[in-house]
Amino acid sequence: MKKRFPQYLTQPFMILSFEPDEQMVALTCVVLALVLWGWAVLFPFMVPYLYVRTKKKYPRGFIKHVFYILGFIKFEGYPAFHEREFVE
Repeated sequence: MKKRFPQYLTQPFMILSFEPDEQMVALTCVVLALVLWGWAVLFPFMVPYLYVRTKKKYPRGFIKHVFYILGFIKFEGYPAFHEREFVE
């Protein structure tokens, strides 16, 4: 079986000109629009646009850190964000 080697090693994986996380946001918004209807029909257009703008405005890993501060995810091996002094 042959595997295709990417032309550029640093080129991100893309699906229809979206990165996978952008595609996930867009598809989630489409599903919500189909379920909720009404004003939710605007979700597939507004939310991915705002997500991409925010993602490109801030450094890499920004959204993961926002989810950490809000308490949705945990970073393993790191002290809590509110701790100022700790012993290694």
